[in-house]
Amino acid sequence: MIEIAALVTWLITALGGFYMLGTWIARGGVRQNKTGDSRLPTTVVFGHFLLAAAGLVVWIVYLFAATAMLAWIAFGLLVPVALLGFALLLRWIPVRRESVARHGVGAAPVAEPPAERGFPVAIVVGHGLFAVATVVLVLVSALG
Repeated sequence: MIEIAALVTWLITALGGFYMLGTWIARGGVRQNKTGDSRLPTTVVFGHFLLAAAGLVVWIVYLFAATAMLAWIAFGLLVPVALLGFALLLRWIPVRRESVARHGVGAAPVAEPPAERGFPVAIVVGHGLFAVATVVLVLVSALG
């Protein structure tokens, strides 16, 4: 049962991640990264995404094969995913703070805001909370 709960939380986490990745790309994040306008490094963004997707595939295979080693491999993939995600969060927070500060009275509009400014706070928080739940559930499953 824990294994299925981990799958569900992982899928919900992935949905939030897909939304943020799509927003970042659509708002020119890759291009802005080359000009220094985005604070999220392209390699970190795509590394986070690819490792998370690989881990999810391993987890799905684990659900069918029930091989303990696959659970540990999935968990092992989640560790750098979590570290990269935390690094992205730390780089996003100042962008969010600047966004709140700029919307004050008499604030001058920005020519092109960083692409990550378009991330809704609820999506970022939800993504993080479900990610933590996923890591815990995968670890508990691997230990069991």
